[in-house]
Amino acid sequence: MNDVTRILSAIEQGDPHASEQLLPLVYNELRKLASQRLAQEQPGQTLQATALVHEAYLRLVGGDPNEQWDNRGHFFAAAAEAMRRIVVENARRKKSVKRGGDHRRADIDVAELPDASDDKLVLLDEALTKLAESDAPKAELVKLRYFAGLTTREAAKLLGISTATADRYWVYARAWLQQQMSANRD
Repeated sequence: MNDVTRILSAIEQGDPHASEQLLPLVYNELRKLASQRLAQEQPGQTLQATALVHEAYLRLVGGDPNEQWDNRGHFFAAAAEAMRRIVVENARRKKSVKRGGDHRRADIDVAELPDASDDKLVLLDEALTKLAESDAPKAELVKLRYFAGLTTREAAKLLGISTATADRYWVYARAWLQQQMSANRD
């Protein structure tokens, strides 16, 4: 049992100091995942990797007291899901009319075409939710690859599948999501 799994077990047992021990062990890895995820965003993204990590960590450790993680891989899968939700919530918040979502941010130095990344992110989230209902393993792979920035090999290891299977899942999920997003865009 590695340190992360041991501490996760202690958190489940109700040890009040265990969550303090967990953050230093997982922070750098979560920060790396958040940085990779946010690097895929369009320019003008206001969410920073540090804020994403802190919010995800708070949701994981301070959220549902009944939440239990079986091991390190399960914890990082939950972290990927938390990051996904935060990024999607941020996109929806920016898109909402109440917050000026019908206006686009323009760089003062260089006028750029308005980017539709928030719209695409919302469409992706809706399609991913549908995929999770019909094929949860493929949806989990997408979350780990897209939202956590893991490689196919890393995601396969966390999911307990072969890299070849993960490659097949990835090809199928990308095509399925693209088709769903195109249908919803019209």
